[in-house]
Amino acid sequence: MQHAVGAPLPPPHGPGIGHVGRPYQAQHPGHPGPPPIPPPPPAPQPPAHGQAPPPGQAPQPLAPGQVPAPGWSGTGPTPPAGEATGRTGHVQLPPGGPVPLPAPPAEAGTGGATLAVLLIGPAGAGKTTVAKLWAARRRVPTAHVSLDDVREWVRSGFADPQAGWNDHSEAQYRLARRTCGFAARNFLANGISCILDDAVFPDRPVVGLGGWKRHVGPGLLPVVLLPGLEVVLERNAERSGNRRLSDEEVARIHGRMAGWYGSGLPIIDNSTYDVETTARVLDDVLARSIASPPAW
Repeated sequence: MQHAVGAPLPPPHGPGIGHVGRPYQAQHPGHPGPPPIPPPPPAPQPPAHGQAPPPGQAPQPLAPGQVPAPGWSGTGPTPPAGEATGRTGHVQLPPGGPVPLPAPPAEAGTGGATLAVLLIGPAGAGKTTVAKLWAARRRVPTAHVSLDDVREWVRSGFADPQAGWNDHSEAQYRLARRTCGFAARNFLANGISCILDDAVFPDRPVVGLGGWKRHVGPGLLPVVLLPGLEVVLERNAERSGNRRLSDEEVARIHGRMAGWYGSGLPIIDNSTYDVETTARVLDDVLARSIASPPAW
């Protein structure tokens, strides 16, 4: 069969099959034709930051090495690192490192120096009270961390040293000291000074200065607060709960603390000082320690 030059050729597989440009119904009048092909569904759009994904859509995972932005709840698209969502006040903390020695202050006392202090003394010496006041009166941000408070975070199963020093109480002490050291490093990494207090014995390596130096760093400044025995007994009598010791135990601890004399550490006898005076003396002693660090 011949076709005129320029005339359209018939479809290669019969009318309507594979033909482009003409609807199927136009080639076969009266034939209903196949059902129309539905358009493809729209691509799912990611939910807004902080919103949960729609049902059936899994949350987007983090890419390798990607750090989630503060406030990301784990659902929805991952906000870029550093982009605040406005939902929390979380602040990304830098890793803590060993605390270096602070630079000598340019004014009387410790001034605006950022430093880490360890206040040592027996029960009833006034460590916690003096540390709190000294931290509160500084003109730069300063935190106070008490080892006894951190130890007592353990409620069920607390190993009270008054019931006897054993492996269980020693393990909880070591854990509390590491926790205090971690807190101090993070405070200082964010420009906040820190004062810690603990009853460190000079003749007991297990609870000695070596552990504090290892957990906080060589820049830790130790100061001993050691009033007379009569003052310590009087202050201990005002305590209650497991913080109150027997007079015999207080006398024994006080006698062992006397071993700090001759150690090279600065010692403050606050027997006749009130809390405010003791805090001022502590600041002066720390200023001298910054200028000439004790060998320990």
